[in-house]
Amino acid sequence: MDRQCPGTEIFNTKSEKLQHMITGAHSIIYSKDPEADREFFRDILKFPYADVGSGWLIFGLPPSEVAIHPSTENSIHEFFLICDDIQVFVKQMSDSKIPYMKISELPWGLLTYITLPGGGRLGVYEAKHEKPAQTLKS
Repeated sequence: MDRQCPGTEIFNTKSEKLQHMITGAHSIIYSKDPEADREFFRDILKFPYADVGSGWLIFGLPPSEVAIHPSTENSIHEFFLICDDIQVFVKQMSDSKIPYMKISELPWGLLTYITLPGGGRLGVYEAKHEKPAQTLKS
């Protein structure tokens, strides 16, 4: 088989198009105050969303990536947002009265954590690493 781009359409030797199995990812953030956190994603981050009923919002995400890290345990997952300029991001959070932690410089990027209105913590970083190619919608 000949692959175009990792994670996109797959072609066999006869150039017949085969459908890729994975078409997206669905992340879940658990919250003690989901309404407040949904308002944050809608009004502060301005993510596009679908209202699937009763105010239950599902948000569209910008291009994303997944990394596999070594661990002594399985089923541990983390969710981070990525920005192009962490300084601009924390200023916007400060202007919106969203608490954030001091920026840490790490080998792979500049990292902060914000406190969501519901009380949860969410990591946001400016990547220093190369960004992977994005899969294309088929």
